[in-house]
Amino acid sequence: MTDQYRTGQEAEGAVRGVPGTRGEGSAGPGEEVADAWAELVATARRTVADGLVVGTSGNVSVRVGDTVLVTPSGVSYDRLAPADVTGVDLTGRQVIGTLVPTSELPLHLAVYRTTGARAVVHTHAVHATAVSTLVDELPAIHYMTAALGGPVRVARYATYGTPELAENTLHALDGRTGCLMRNHGTLTHGATLAQAYDRTAQLEWMCRVWLTASSVPGLTPALLTPDQLAEAGERLRGYGQRG
Repeated sequence: MTDQYRTGQEAEGAVRGVPGTRGEGSAGPGEEVADAWAELVATARRTVADGLVVGTSGNVSVRVGDTVLVTPSGVSYDRLAPADVTGVDLTGRQVIGTLVPTSELPLHLAVYRTTGARAVVHTHAVHATAVSTLVDELPAIHYMTAALGGPVRVARYATYGTPELAENTLHALDGRTGCLMRNHGTLTHGATLAQAYDRTAQLEWMCRVWLTASSVPGLTPALLTPDQLAEAGERLRGYGQRG
């Protein structure tokens, strides 16, 4: 283990006194951060395993109180350990850890400051990125479009890691929980990491379906109407187990 990856004692000391993390004389908040970090790392590794990112591309974050835990820049997800927890406040000031946060930190923070999101997943998924180069909005190819709030928009291109990209993405997210990013990838958010990840996976799947259907010579995919999407949205609100 290199000097870049600190010991558990060093990590614990770094988060003392940070709201939502480990405080003096109390293990509870620290456990919350540790659990959230473990889930974040597992989610980041899943994006690689499921083919949604390659290498260290893409990034994941989760909000704990007023602290945002986020994947660090340029570190392979399979190398992340409990002591590597990286966190910032909502202004971007680093309050946990020494590893440099993802270069897309402005994007994540913009989502947290503007929406009720508690988790954000950003990927470079192949089919979604391909669709982002072809259209301004993903055609309503499937009723899961409703699960993202309606037709999925494509945010205008801007250089990664810039305030301009964050602004363009927020515009595309208006009234939505997911969007495509021109020549870049996807961004989804949710109340939990599991929900944000599921929305990312569903978005990539819908992009693959549309690309596959639209590639058949001489045929045009049937699309859902606004009324059909609205009906699906109503049914989806009651989907799953109660409570």
